[in-house]
Amino acid sequence: MRATDPPAGVGEGDGFDRSRGQLERIIGQLTGAHADELEHGELEVLIERDGRELLRQLLQDRLDLRAVREPRLDAVADAHEVPRPAVEPDHRRRLSSVFGEVTVDRLAYRARGQENLYVADGVLNLPAEHASHGVRRVAARAAAAGSFEHATGQVRERTGLDLGKRQVEELAVRAAIDFDGFYTESVSDSQERGSDERDVLVLSCDGKGIVMRAEALREATAKAAARASPKLKTRLSRGEKANRKRIAEVGAVYEIGPAPRTPADVLAPTKDKTQKPPRAKRKWLTASVVEDAATVVSDIFDEAERRDGGHERVWVALVDGNNHQIDRIRTEARRRKVKVTIIVDLVHVMEYLWDSAWCFFKEGDPAAERWVHDKTLAVLEGKAGIVAASIRRKATKLGLPAEKRANADRTANYLLNKKPYLDYPTALQSGWPIATGVIEGACRHLIKDRMDITGARWGLAGAEAILKLRALITNGDFEEYWQYHLAHERHRNHDLRYANSIIPRQA
Repeated sequence: MRATDPPAGVGEGDGFDRSRGQLERIIGQLTGAHADELEHGELEVLIERDGRELLRQLLQDRLDLRAVREPRLDAVADAHEVPRPAVEPDHRRRLSSVFGEVTVDRLAYRARGQENLYVADGVLNLPAEHASHGVRRVAARAAAAGSFEHATGQVRERTGLDLGKRQVEELAVRAAIDFDGFYTESVSDSQERGSDERDVLVLSCDGKGIVMRAEALREATAKAAARASPKLKTRLSRGEKANRKRIAEVGAVYEIGPAPRTPADVLAPTKDKTQKPPRAKRKWLTASVVEDAATVVSDIFDEAERRDGGHERVWVALVDGNNHQIDRIRTEARRRKVKVTIIVDLVHVMEYLWDSAWCFFKEGDPAAERWVHDKTLAVLEGKAGIVAASIRRKATKLGLPAEKRANADRTANYLLNKKPYLDYPTALQSGWPIATGVIEGACRHLIKDRMDITGARWGLAGAEAILKLRALITNGDFEEYWQYHLAHERHRNHDLRYANSIIPRQA
């Protein structure tokens, strides 16, 4: 495409007279005698209100000047190479900007029976909806931080626009659509990330339920909800489930300096520990309520390989013992031909030990605490099988009936089944982490702190978008992502509509 007419409007003034008039009005108010009586807060309100109108007018004047100067192009054709030979001026569209409502005047390229093409829309990278990309950005960050109702207030305060909760949610969904592509295409080696080759590369994943609307539940959960017949109308009875949650999978990758320690160091009171535990570095999070665990595990392996594509570092996977997660990690490691040591979180092991302790001790008995300490110490020393046998032996020796010893047997089975992943002696000697605090914190931050707001019932698209946006912000990648998102919006909404790419930005 090339311009057939020279730019118009040159030498006819710059078109910003209305903006100058608005600025003069503000200055007039501030220099008038009435301003002498205003408190600073009242001055702030005045300048914010009229200053926003000045900014809106500046944007409007710039858009109007661009419309005056817009060159008429020839050889404009759509993606199917159907030409648009007719050109018609004065086609307007509304744009809700961060400063207020403006209109965009541009040329329409037309052909009988064909959709109009607006080259200027591509030059300006206008969105498909009325809300500008700036408004979308404000809505996305506000919705990620708090409820949609809170986000509408934030948008109103920041832009002066009155958007409904559904509109804010739709903008957030639109804002998050390039999450997967952004991380798939991002290229950065470990040196660029400032990694220390001696640091351990840690992968972790977990799941947490989100209360969903009925249509967003997975099929099995929806069927269970349909079959349920609660005994009471106002609350669930013991053992009953609401069947209203869908599991969101959360993944984390981070690096941590090796910190060799002994089992005694691990169990020592905080005040008696000989060294401070190293802090996790360069944490990266992802989450999805749409994709399954296999996809999220693949995503964290992708991120790990972005940091260590040559598989030269130590990889450790921390899990809570979930068999499906362990299977997915092992499968992914085999597929990528990378050695990953899987370690079951010590805290989960201790929870099992505490459950079994109450088979042998009364509630509140200090002897239970000593017993759990000793058994945990033995597990840390690599004696999980011996501990399992001793728990069974104690239950048998005490003559506990089946229902009384159930937790003891469950703990023994757990220790034996997870024994391949309880090699704590090697982990401690090598300085590897043995607790899943990072992923549990990620679940709290990404899901509980935002998705568990009282009364919240989520649709699938909205929940997925908020998870993605919160992960981007937590990873410190939002600003870089936003530029990526805008470039892809331009490509989707504009470049793909033309036989050739739309004209580049004017020099």
